[in-house]
Amino acid sequence: MIPFSILDLSPVTEGSDPAQSFRNSLSLARHGEKLGYRRYWLAEHHGMPGIASAATAVLLAYVGAGTSTIRIGAGGVMLPNHSPLVIAEQFGTLESLYPGRIDLGLGRAPGTDSLTALALRTDPRAADRFAQDVQELQALFEPAQEGQKIRAVPGAGLRVPLWILGSSLYGAQLGAALGLPYAFASHFAPQALQSALQVYRSTFRPSAQCSKPHAMVGLNVVAAETDDEARHLFTSQQQAFTNMVRNRRGLFPPPIGNIDDYWTPEEKHHAQGMLACTIVGSLQTVRAGLERFVDETQADELMIVSAIFDPAARRRSIELIASAAGLEPRTLT
Repeated sequence: MIPFSILDLSPVTEGSDPAQSFRNSLSLARHGEKLGYRRYWLAEHHGMPGIASAATAVLLAYVGAGTSTIRIGAGGVMLPNHSPLVIAEQFGTLESLYPGRIDLGLGRAPGTDSLTALALRTDPRAADRFAQDVQELQALFEPAQEGQKIRAVPGAGLRVPLWILGSSLYGAQLGAALGLPYAFASHFAPQALQSALQVYRSTFRPSAQCSKPHAMVGLNVVAAETDDEARHLFTSQQQAFTNMVRNRRGLFPPPIGNIDDYWTPEEKHHAQGMLACTIVGSLQTVRAGLERFVDETQADELMIVSAIFDPAARRRSIELIASAAGLEPRTLT
């Protein structure tokens, strides 16, 4: 089986707070490290009560200090919110602290609503400069040249691996043109998955970082001892996506007995569309689903989202997924 990685939003659950979310995230990263997952990524979001990973680089420093071998990174940093120099310095610092373990995934969306984007001092035209900003960031990670006026300190010469993130053909085209690995956000926006993968692979140009295409695909997976238990746990994520449809974001909710009592048929249609790339069930169900999904996408790597209210059930879910995928546990020193 291909490599598996973990995407975490450091969810803030009902009855909890961000401080507990951070402890839960570290526990999840440690567990994933032991189980043999390749990467643990956090995503930048702002102004969302149920997501605590806004200060992504700061939280990655905390996770890095508590782990030793698993790659850690951003999935991603929303580059229009930042100057490339600041991101080069932040991730140059992380690479200096945890050498050989840092990934930097880059997204073009603001990761928030329009008012919060304004509060972030985001230029509305910044997304139009995304390709230019990515290349500027690449240059800042190259060894500094004599007489170079602007340098990332730390950052220059560290060549932190960059990834392009996306849910449309734009990201696929840019990742291919720059010869960078590409991560598709099919865990919440699956509509263009196959066409984006086709464009990325067919137009890829080798680069110093990547000699061939590397496509990572996002996938929701909720695993439990039985199919019924997994379906029950999954109602938390179904509620959260229904709340997005209602434009009423809040804390991550506990599971409920019958999701059809929660959403309307129209809300169900929209939420299920966003969650089309999802596997829910027991070990056997998940194993069959993973094999089918990898066969359909020919993904080089899967980025697993296991959004579960109870942290212990979430850790158990990634255990079962690791078993279904045949991951080899790490021996940690």
